[in-house]
Amino acid sequence: MVSALIRRVEGAGGHAMVLARGDRGGGAILIACAEKGRVEKLLERTLDFDGGYVWTACGPEAGEESQKFQDYLDRRRARDPDLWIVELDIAQAERFAAETI
Repeated sequence: MVSALIRRVEGAGGHAMVLARGDRGGGAILIACAEKGRVEKLLERTLDFDGGYVWTACGPEAGEESQKFQDYLDRRRARDPDLWIVELDIAQAERFAAETI
C-alpha cells in the first residue's frame, strides 16, 4: 500500500518519502500531508464501522509549528514500532491517500 501511494504521488509530480518503516505485513500508517515542504496535516489510516479503511485527521492542528508535528510523530513511533510514517509533498495529498486505499 505504501509503495503504491509513493508511486502515485511521484508520478503526479510530487515528492513522497518514508520517514519510518513499519511492519511489512501490517502496522498503522500515518501520512504527513505537506505542501512546499511544510506539513499541514497528519492523517491516520483507521477502520470505519463497516470494516473498511478511512483516513482520519490526527495530531496537531494545521498551522502549528513544525516541532509540534515532529514531537507527535516521535511519541507515536515510540509507542508503536510497527508504525509507518510517510510524507507526501503534493497539493491535495489527502486525495492521493484516499484514492490509494
